[in-house]
Amino acid sequence: MKILVTGAAGTIGQVAMVGLADRGHTVVGLDRVPAPEGYDESTNDWHTADCADADAVADVFAVHRLDAVVHLAGNPGEASLPDSLTSHVVTTAALLDAMVEHGVTRIVHASSNHAVGRTPRRELLGIDTPPRPDTFYGVAKVAAEALLSLYADRHGIDAVACRIGSFQPQPESVRQLSTWLSPDDCVRMFEAGLTAPSPGYAVLYGISANTRAWWDLEPGRRLGYQPQDDAEEFAQLVAASPQDEDEAAHVGGAFVGESMQRPALDRA
Repeated sequence: MKILVTGAAGTIGQVAMVGLADRGHTVVGLDRVPAPEGYDESTNDWHTADCADADAVADVFAVHRLDAVVHLAGNPGEASLPDSLTSHVVTTAALLDAMVEHGVTRIVHASSNHAVGRTPRRELLGIDTPPRPDTFYGVAKVAAEALLSLYADRHGIDAVACRIGSFQPQPESVRQLSTWLSPDDCVRMFEAGLTAPSPGYAVLYGISANTRAWWDLEPGRRLGYQPQDDAEEFAQLVAASPQDEDEAAHVGGAFVGESMQRPALDRA
């Protein structure tokens, strides 16, 4: 399978590029920055462009006969509402339009737990939980998921939205003992999203097989995602913090706090 990975220079993007290549796929990187040091750009498998630029995205699709897209590009932090929508929704739209034009029918999208981040903590959160974003970042992820659903219905695209928890080499807080996604499980998740038979539009929670998991892994397992790692392995290394109680009150953790609040629009 020939796969376009957007945000390929990012933390998750670099893991995806290597991990998917190790699984036998041909990967093409797309990012606003040049390829990381050591990457062989002579292969023509790296493109430096902004995913919000629909013409630039279309040019990449014209160069390669792609089979699928793993969309990881986007600002992982909070920004103004217009900037967040551009970063997560406009980029997704540019890719979906190019997919329709070039007959590419599979996309795996890096959504976020912050699409439901304002949801109070309960025993196990399912994918049927209504959207309840905690930030403009979360709002943009909700909108991107809606756009994927529209293109699945309108154009028959298979779109898997992965509501990623806390991607780290290892968990670094008590919250992350519940929300951690390991690098190896991240690749397993993308592989499942790319190969699940006819998922249509589907949502899964992107976490490892954590003993303390807050989110239901069964929807991902139905798509073939079988996580192997458990944050509990690192529990003895994670120190308690005064912030732990607040971070456990809502599924979005610190994104619910006042420090993340800002006006929707930047004004001069």
